[in-house]
Amino acid sequence: MPDKEGGLFRRLMGDARPIGQDNRIPDYKARPKAKALFRRKDELAVLQESLDADIDEIETSAGESLRFNRPSIGKRIMRKLARGNYAVQSEIDLHGMTVPEAKDALREFIRECGFRGFSCVRVVHGKGLGSGDRGPILKSKVNNWLRRWDEVLAFVSTRQVHGGTGAVYVLLKKD
Repeated sequence: MPDKEGGLFRRLMGDARPIGQDNRIPDYKARPKAKALFRRKDELAVLQESLDADIDEIETSAGESLRFNRPSIGKRIMRKLARGNYAVQSEIDLHGMTVPEAKDALREFIRECGFRGFSCVRVVHGKGLGSGDRGPILKSKVNNWLRRWDEVLAFVSTRQVHGGTGAVYVLLKKD
């Protein structure tokens, strides 16, 4: 340091004294290990909830693909359906409908398509993005309804260009 600055520093630090070194070890008490008081109960509750859950409902969360086929429908037909290789002969869009409206509309649509002899149709149910925390309501309902109706042989989520997980190709019985 230049002489002028060094003198200033010594003047400012003139009454400062070095801090003594304290070699004592701080007296910390060992904390007891945390215990999860309800851990076992919580684990059992989660297990029970997973066993009670409807697997079809779990699989129909927002981004999940839908897939169903009757035992009479083979892998080759399902692969062809999933690839969109069947000509879609009609389509219904359920966006904006309430659950009862959607069920009635879809039921009538499937019946009408069966009556007309259509073999492949597309059902647009949406991805449920507007449903918030409730998840995709119509998607879940469509999944359940189509499985129960005898006219439906198989269904699978569409290719991305046809709606992806927001729609399904449905293979119908021919009368």
